[in-house]
Amino acid sequence: MTVTIAVAPHPLLEVGAFVTRLSAPLGDLSWTADHAGDPADAPAALATLGDEVRAAVRALLRHGGYKPSGRGKPASEYLVQAAAEGRFPAVNPAVDVCNHVSLHSGLPVSVIDLDLVAPPLTIAVCAPGTTYVFNPSGQTIDAGGLCALTDVSGPCGTPVKDAQRTKTHAATRVLLSIVWGTRALDGRTAAATRWYRTLAATIPGATIEDVARR
Repeated sequence: MTVTIAVAPHPLLEVGAFVTRLSAPLGDLSWTADHAGDPADAPAALATLGDEVRAAVRALLRHGGYKPSGRGKPASEYLVQAAAEGRFPAVNPAVDVCNHVSLHSGLPVSVIDLDLVAPPLTIAVCAPGTTYVFNPSGQTIDAGGLCALTDVSGPCGTPVKDAQRTKTHAATRVLLSIVWGTRALDGRTAAATRWYRTLAATIPGATIEDVARR
């Protein structure tokens, strides 16, 4: 069954989305970001990083009134800092390939367990006062003004942190990936999404499916 997401109008947001179905539980698979190859093999459209990309992503998040700073900065910025400090996270094949693409494209990326969401799915700016739990210890983030993928229970994934309740785990079999791009970076979202799909397909037993939008 094709996954459908309703994307609310937004002057800057440019979304890349696809589904990955696995032939075995995620915890049984062996894949690391090393399998993705040299970052130099990334599409030419993603070659330029730096302040321009960082500023454009922050402008995207600010548009709805969210303040992307401190612990609430874009996830892509966290990965750049972690890589520079030699502590790039290794979680599982789904999260690792997601982080690899985010690091080298400069765009935030979400990956969630599709079996843990309850449709309908929507991407829109969160209303003031929206909060959700983002880690096992129960810490919450104020997502007011932040772009988010939501289901009937609230935010599932955002450009900052994904919700704990829909995160991947050892038994995950179906993944929904969202690239949080911006129209201010012409062609970057499409290039990052194509590359991400190609890399996700290298996970053993993975099949890739399109997402319908309305």
